[in-house]
Amino acid sequence: MVRIYDLAMTHKLDSDDFFIHRIQQHCAEARLNFFLIEPAWVDSFYQALKEKKIWPRVLLNMHSEHHLPDDIYHRLVKLAAEQHTQVIDPPDRALAAFDKAKLHPQLIAAGIHVPYTVVVAREDADTFQLTQEQKQELGSPFVIKPAMGYGRKGLVLDATSEKDLERSILGWGDGYYLLQRKIVPRDIQGAPAYFRVYFVFGQVWFTWWNCFKDNYRVVTPHEGSEYNLKPLEEIIRRTAAITGMNFFSSEIAQTELGEFVAIDYMNDQCHMLCQSANPQLGVPEEVVAGIARQLVEAARKMISR
Repeated sequence: MVRIYDLAMTHKLDSDDFFIHRIQQHCAEARLNFFLIEPAWVDSFYQALKEKKIWPRVLLNMHSEHHLPDDIYHRLVKLAAEQHTQVIDPPDRALAAFDKAKLHPQLIAAGIHVPYTVVVAREDADTFQLTQEQKQELGSPFVIKPAMGYGRKGLVLDATSEKDLERSILGWGDGYYLLQRKIVPRDIQGAPAYFRVYFVFGQVWFTWWNCFKDNYRVVTPHEGSEYNLKPLEEIIRRTAAITGMNFFSSEIAQTELGEFVAIDYMNDQCHMLCQSANPQLGVPEEVVAGIARQLVEAARKMISR
């Protein structure tokens, strides 16, 4: 007999307990049974899924390594999709959207402002040389980031020449690297005009994110109106339409000229560490709780279809 779960969730960060508890709470309220696939259970869950002893109707992926095909969570999510579990978000779609080198030209075509960028393949890095025009457009210092990187691994914020590619490669092995003009956010009331915007099945949350101190606060409706922040929603909804992703965040800055620029285009498997657990780095509780509720509601609708 197959054990069926309405919603299963991959997760390995103990610090996200608030988010996990909200997911569990909303599942109970919606009468959905739930299983948390944490590290202690992931191998057993994978094996049982492979043997078709268990099957989740919906799988919320909060942890898998896109760049590591042998990673157990990556293999689990891929197997679940192959067995017709509805994955948030499907691994092939998430992998395509997560690749900054591939997504960059799609955003430009959609009219989204992004930093001037030069894409360099790893195999060309040793001999690659910037042209004078590229140097002028990039400015100095400029930024280098791996196309599939996250968590600032391989991120170089003070590059001055193509030789700095080596620093990024040492920090994160990848197929492609983006050399980008450094975008400096304008100052609003003593803080950078830098935002992390969350998109969850059509609903959007806006937060100020201090890119120098890493702390968050919610954008109030008054601030949204006063500072004309409507473009934030337009950018993330366009990004969602391009990628087909249902759960992700984007980092967006506003320059001194008032232009909104997408900096980190698409972060899936969003870190839901809350401020009560870590006041310095955490996301406001009201955002975490709202996202948890929206995810469970989306799962309920997916099951009932």
